[in-house]
Amino acid sequence: MSETLRVDYQTNPLQYKHWTLSVDGPIATLAADFDENGGLRPGYKLKLNSYDLGVDIELNDAVNRIRFEHPEVRTVVLTSAKEKVFCSGANIFMLGVSSHAWKVNFCKFTNETRNGFEDSSKHDGLKFLAAVNGACAGGGYEVALACDEIILIDDRSSAVSLPEVPLLGVLPGTGGLTRVTDKRKVRHDLADIFCTSVEGVRGQRAKDWRLVDRIAKPAVFVDTVKQRALALAEKSDRQVNANAKGVALAPLNRTIEADALIYSNVRVDIDRAKRVATFTVKAPSAMIESDVAAIETASSNWYPFVLTRELDDAILSMRTNELEIGTWLWKTEGDAANVLAMDDVLLAQKDHWFVRATTGFLRRTLSRIDVSSRSLFALIEPGSCFAGTFLEFALACDRSYQLALPDDEAKAPKITVAEANFGLFPMATGQSRLQRRFYEEAPALEAVRAVAGKPLDADAAFAVGLITANPDDIDWADEVRIAIEERVAMSPDALTGMEANLRFNGRENMVTRVFGRLTAWQNWIFQRPNAVGEKGALKVYGKGDKAAFDWNRV
Repeated sequence: MSETLRVDYQTNPLQYKHWTLSVDGPIATLAADFDENGGLRPGYKLKLNSYDLGVDIELNDAVNRIRFEHPEVRTVVLTSAKEKVFCSGANIFMLGVSSHAWKVNFCKFTNETRNGFEDSSKHDGLKFLAAVNGACAGGGYEVALACDEIILIDDRSSAVSLPEVPLLGVLPGTGGLTRVTDKRKVRHDLADIFCTSVEGVRGQRAKDWRLVDRIAKPAVFVDTVKQRALALAEKSDRQVNANAKGVALAPLNRTIEADALIYSNVRVDIDRAKRVATFTVKAPSAMIESDVAAIETASSNWYPFVLTRELDDAILSMRTNELEIGTWLWKTEGDAANVLAMDDVLLAQKDHWFVRATTGFLRRTLSRIDVSSRSLFALIEPGSCFAGTFLEFALACDRSYQLALPDDEAKAPKITVAEANFGLFPMATGQSRLQRRFYEEAPALEAVRAVAGKPLDADAAFAVGLITANPDDIDWADEVRIAIEERVAMSPDALTGMEANLRFNGRENMVTRVFGRLTAWQNWIFQRPNAVGEKGALKVYGKGDKAAFDWNRV
């Protein structure tokens, strides 16, 4: 099956094939009714509410529309419109005919969508409830696991299951194993039985084993779901003025060229010969709206909101559609004062629902950079504005190079640490990127705090450890060129493993383990003959053949 089709992450409810969104006061309902003939690519049918990347693109869009277009919503209910089936997980035939890269990118985006439920619940007051009204397997159960609560219909047939190991020879790739233990605290031996059982667990046993929070008989299931959704809404701190109006996710101002993605505030230029892409992020051209009335008037044109939507689309597009472009260079341009003023607004108005939602969107988008399997270099040159929020781009990178111009103070590029860098945009680890950079060591962080608010030239930034190198104008071109050429020449597989290990140093939590297991375990298992060989479990599924395993333990 060809994978040359360009994937577009932009959609809207009028284009949905798989989800129906309805809103009733504080409750939004997302009903799964996947069109079995509506796969993103030809070659498989999405039977039994099984999903592919296209289904998740719609889900991601729908949740973002709830976040921004429906400020009154405090609980999102995920359920099924199909009889006796909630979701049977990722489409197995799609996985069986897809390349390794496609499978891993699919799993990563799916992970980020699921993690986004938990992020919004923790930081933004938007709660999620899984109303499991039928069979719930694999990735379908992983959708439920990402919710705050799971209610399972007790109809003697509906069960939850993670059958990937016995059925397909792979792992639950979107956090299933991790959430069963770390989030739901399912006992180890019971989890072992559960994850090696094809038929799954139903009814009271599912509740006793902590696989679900509640069970409800069919006659009272709908009422139970409504009661719990309202109860979750009461716990939410997503307080919105009764007169608040949603902010529309209008079509992006975007141009796609053969070697470039062009937006109003973001540009990506691709050098295919060098296998390098350059992301250039533009600062606001003036001070952004700062009071509530002006922000609400700006609405869908408010700079931080537009910037984040463009960044998110650019990152996703490059990750999925440009697999051979392995090195991303990050640049900024514009007035740093305008970036710092934007930060002040985000902090001063942090309790306003739209500012809060935008900050959350930006937090999740910056996290996409962290977990992208690309080499990331920041180039800090004249005209740059790596200040505050924009400094996060450099802090997310594997290396940062800042040009030193000791004889031209006015032209020398500066970086500025601001309050936003100390925790407004935590990583998946829960740390700020500064904390991650310095292993939370007090002397280093205190030294950075001491220079916060001060524009730092290359030597000053280097002295406090904020950049990797500070070449002068004589060495700049050669040092940067050699660093990029060396990086591009290295094994992409080895770099992916190395970068993930180095970027997520120190503390671990459920989210870092989800991504770590995807990068290492699932990535490896997806390539093994036992899964994808000619007689691998994933290849022979549905064909009536028995999988042939290599019994050597590796």
